[in-house]
Amino acid sequence: MKSTIWLSYDLGVSGDYEGMYSWLENHGAKECGSSVAFLKGYEFDGDLLECLRADVGDAVTLNRRSRIYVIFNDRGHVRGRYVVGKRKAPPWTGFGDELEQEVDEV
Repeated sequence: MKSTIWLSYDLGVSGDYEGMYSWLENHGAKECGSSVAFLKGYEFDGDLLECLRADVGDAVTLNRRSRIYVIFNDRGHVRGRYVVGKRKAPPWTGFGDELEQEVDEV
């Protein structure tokens, strides 16, 4: 099967960017800003997320700080999911106008 995907990657300071760049170039990816790529017609067999995780994992040395997020079309719905790593606190936390009051309870 084929799918159009957007990939966001954060491999950390000492991550395997050479491996990631090689993988992206081999898949004809287009640059979309800092650490974001567009892949039209990404080919896979079976589950997209599992195949993508394995495909990238074969080409890129990943560590516990590596994070890869994919945005894809799932039966007419745009979805996003981490295929490697997980979400962390955003750097903009605390910059907004609304303050959330925390209530201490005993």
